Amino acid sequence: MKAMVYRGPYRIRVEEKERPRIEHPNDAIVRVTLAAICGSDLHLYHGMMPDTRVGTTFGHEFIGVVDEVGPSVQNLSPGDRVMVPFNVFCGTCYFCERGLYSNCHNVNPNATAVGGIYGYSHTSGGYDGGQAELVRVPFADVGPTKIPDWMGSEDALMCTDALPTGYFGAQLGEISEGDVVVVLGAGPVGLYAAKSAWLMGAGRVIVVDHLDDRLELAARFAHAETCNFAQVDDVVVHLKRTTDHLGADVVIDAVGAEADGSLLQHVTGTKLKLQGGSPIALNWAIDSVRKGGTVSVMGAYGPMFSAVKFGDAMNKGLTIRANQCPVKRQWPRLFEHIRAGYLKPSEIITHRIPLDDITEGYHLFSRKLDGCVKPIVVPTAA
Repeated sequence: MKAMVYRGPYRIRVEEKERPRIEHPNDAIVRVTLAAICGSDLHLYHGMMPDTRVGTTFGHEFIGVVDEVGPSVQNLSPGDRVMVPFNVFCGTCYFCERGLYSNCHNVNPNATAVGGIYGYSHTSGGYDGGQAELVRVPFADVGPTKIPDWMGSEDALMCTDALPTGYFGAQLGEISEGDVVVVLGAGPVGLYAAKSAWLMGAGRVIVVDHLDDRLELAARFAHAETCNFAQVDDVVVHLKRTTDHLGADVVIDAVGAEADGSLLQHVTGTKLKLQGGSPIALNWAIDSVRKGGTVSVMGAYGPMFSAVKFGDAMNKGLTIRANQCPVKRQWPRLFEHIRAGYLKPSEIITHRIPLDDITEGYHLFSRKLDGCVKPIVVPTAA
């Protein structure tokens, strides 16, 4: 089969790779019809995440058609059209029983923190991802779900990570009616978090970024106020001024390890790898939320330490909530919102790229060229 293959930082290519096979009776093989490139994939592409091994296939957002099932699989059959959450999880361990599918204890040898994730280095279990023609899906009776007949393929693709993660970010903020919510980052997760904040009762939603095309999309898609941090002297002071000098009730960090805004933090975190990424967005969140407020962290950070202002967070009495999204837990409510017309996830998709051209797709997305917000990948066979 054809698959995207990692060859080192900034080096990927499409190669012929051995077809995945059933390794366990609960496995399924899915023929990918659509995949996506996520901002988190760029952390791998840029060499930010440890133990990203040469030969790995990225891609934790994908949908497809079941091609083959193991002898123990009961809920799926060949030919079923399925969406696959980015979490690999067993469904029966201590954490899965509590809905913490992203923290499954049985799918990752490094599971002291995160569980399994498709295509996200050996720190997340070493599973190959869906930027390929075929992918092995473990625990096929637990993770994948048949795509409802009424749901379009591109909407279903966005439900495998970006939409539920943004929704989860707003959910972790514990938004109360009338709250002022600031979202740092106008990428896909930030856009979905801003849109979701309204569904949870927010009174004001402000999106912060430095790319004008993304801020325009935030205003149009999420109906949010916008702030270009490159055009203000101090973004924290600006946010305080616009919130009666109190700060926001909730701040959502939808940026993570490669945040711009501080040359020192960017160089030490993303170039020299002396931190688990640039913590500038998280520090802005801590500084711009009101005392007693809530910071929700959706941006991905590496496992190393980061220079975070934890003393300020403690002295302000902040609640900080964070996790990888347990995708399948969000689906029932999100499906209701999509079917009712409150959400149209595919509206943020900007580019559709053949798998054969994925190298150019990564470059386009990494450099934010041509207004690229959310690129999706179409395997050749599809």
